[in-house]
Amino acid sequence: MLDQRIPVLRVATALVAFVALLPSASATARSLLDYVGQCVPFAREASGIQIFGDAWTWWDQADGRYRRGHKPRPGAVIVFEKTGRLPFGHVAVVSRVVEDRVVMLTHANWSRQNGERGHAEQDVTLFDVSDGNDWSSVKVWYRDSDGLGGGIYPVHGFIYGDGKADRALSGRNPDDVAALIDAYVPGAGARAR
Repeated sequence: MLDQRIPVLRVATALVAFVALLPSASATARSLLDYVGQCVPFAREASGIQIFGDAWTWWDQADGRYRRGHKPRPGAVIVFEKTGRLPFGHVAVVSRVVEDRVVMLTHANWSRQNGERGHAEQDVTLFDVSDGNDWSSVKVWYRDSDGLGGGIYPVHGFIYGDGKADRALSGRNPDDVAALIDAYVPGAGARAR
């Protein structure tokens, strides 16, 4: 009887060892920008901020664990509030500060690419449209309209991580001028096509 179990045990042991060697889903991507999935695991991996749960819960979860504020910084996570359009909220990582009211984000699961959501996007324009220049209301560049989307999204603020953000957050040659045009010249991207 023991002799019959040895091959089964060897196969089971080999299978367990093989599964243990498989990389995690985030590690299988060649780079951060190859990621396809939800915004939360992407933001966690890109920023180093170890918060879990729906995006809209990050702001309260960060209280007492991470510094929070209302000024964008590279590597900070911006937390979008839960709304009818964003029932789980949204989180994204600031890749560059272009000027007082314009930053670039790197995030996942916003625009459609090849007809599906979930893909990572690098250096996407985010425009502060709040009355008090406090980043409480923003517009986000949307691939489908090739410019800032029509929606205005309420934001809780920024969570500042303690560690290093992923180097792939910003491209080698981000287009700051295009970000400014996206923000200050409505419809410019759509007219250029």
